[in-house]
Parts: sequence; C-alpha cells; structure tokens
Amino acid sequence: MIPGEFTYHRPSSVAEAVAILVSHGDEARPLSGGHSLIPMMKLRMAAPEHLVDLGGIADLKGVAEDGDTITVGAMTTQSDLIASELLAAKLPIVRETSELIADPQIRYLGTLGGNVANGDPGNDMPALMQCLNADYVLTGPDGDRRVPARDFYEAAYFTALAPEEILTSIRIPVPPSGHGYAYEKLKRKVGDYATAAAAVVLTMSGGAVSTCSVALTNVADTPLFAKEAGEILTGSSLDSDTIKRAVAAAEAITEPASDGRGPAEYRTKMAGVMLERALARAAERAQG
Repeated sequence: MIPGEFTYHRPSSVAEAVAILVSHGDEARPLSGGHSLIPMMKLRMAAPEHLVDLGGIADLKGVAEDGDTITVGAMTTQSDLIASELLAAKLPIVRETSELIADPQIRYLGTLGGNVANGDPGNDMPALMQCLNADYVLTGPDGDRRVPARDFYEAAYFTALAPEEILTSIRIPVPPSGHGYAYEKLKRKVGDYATAAAAVVLTMSGGAVSTCSVALTNVADTPLFAKEAGEILTGSSLDSDTIKRAVAAAEAITEPASDGRGPAEYRTKMAGVMLERALARAAERAQG
C-alpha cells in the first residue's frame, strides 16, 4: 500500500526538530531509519500528517566514551555499531546483536534510536538495552530527561516517550573487563524477527557467577527484563539445577502470542532454550 499524505520536514538541529513536534503535536512523528515507521504508514497503521526526518542532525550520530559509560547517538546505524572499534572492545554484545538484525541493506539505514524508541516488541535492541541497564536520553521543550530502558516500555508500541520528545542518545554502562556475554536468537529465516531471543551479560569470580543480567525478546508485548532469573543465577556455579530454575523463572514471565512463528507454548519454551544457549556461551567468554 501507499502511505497517506504528509508534510515532510528535515530539521538541522534537535531544537528545530522538537519545535516542529511541539507545533504539530500528535499529528507529527519523528523519522529515523524508517524501517519501523514506514511499513506501518504503508499499512495505514500510522498516518502522521507531519514527518520529521532526523537524518540531517549531525549531533545525533556517533559512539563516544565518557568514563565508564558509552554514549551512542540515536541516529547511529546498525552498520556503524558493527564497525565501531570502541564497541568491539567495551560492549561486544552490541555488535553481536546488530549483526543478527535483518540484513546488510537494512542495517545501513536502520538506527539504534529507531530500534529502541518505536516500542516494537519484535525489535532486538530493547531487550539488550534492558540487559545492559542502559538509559535513554529524551529531549523535549523542557530539556533532557533520562529514562532507564527497564522502565521505558509500557505495551506494544507504547513507551514513556512523550509526543513532543525525541530519543536523542543511549547511555550504556560498560560492564567489567572480562565479562561474558551472548545474544541468542531463534528466527525462521535470515532477516526475520525473533521467534524468541535471550540476552545475557554476566561476570564470574572463582568459578561462581558474581553478577548476571537476563532479558528476553519477542515473547510478550514488551521486552522482558528477567530479574528473578538473573538473581537465581547470581552466586551459582551455573550447575544444571540452578540453570533449570532460572529458565523456569524466565519462562514464567513470558506471554507470547500464537502466530506464524509458532504457538505460544512453543515460543515460551524456545525463550528458555535461547536462555540456556546464551548462558553457556556467556560463561565460556567470561574470565575470572
């Protein structure tokens, strides 16, 4: 289908973009990579009268280190994330996850900000940002505010982002050196959304888990931070009984839909399988 009519805006600054959003309210939508919004517009599931293209705002691009935090501009593409040596050294799970998103053509245009801001439960980065305990910087007419990724998602396509705000950057705490990590994703074909996926970041000391963070993708109407599963694993040697309890706790918080990817029961079990795989790979990578 063809989208409805809209007025196209291409601001050169965040302030200008925010002013346009304030002026037009609910009738305006920001556009980043476009891979989430444009298909919705074609299906008439979204019909903004004003489209605010953020592609001309240079300040929204790039990856930078600030002490023990990595800041990623919202318009940084998945391809840029994969190419970043800083991320490869400090946050390799971001590169790993980016490489599992869609295909190279989409990754050249799709942005981190667009992926996390849209509220699509099928997107991969929201759960990863929850696992990493990232903060989102939201910029509006009253300035900046930070919202933890773990508090940002309210329901499918509903988030804490106000209509006049733009998600401008993502701030990610750097895990300790030697941490283990993995993002395991089950999908039907290359480029597909996950049937189920799991992110794990952990640290080990003396053969025991010191810290562990777990999050799940596309098995509810929001990404899921599996807090109890991480708590069960912390302090353990990742023995089979503890892993089974953690997997059961993670599966218990899922509420997937039955769809073309399989019945709900299957998708819940696959979330558990992905978590087991991610734990095994993260433990292999962890030092200490």
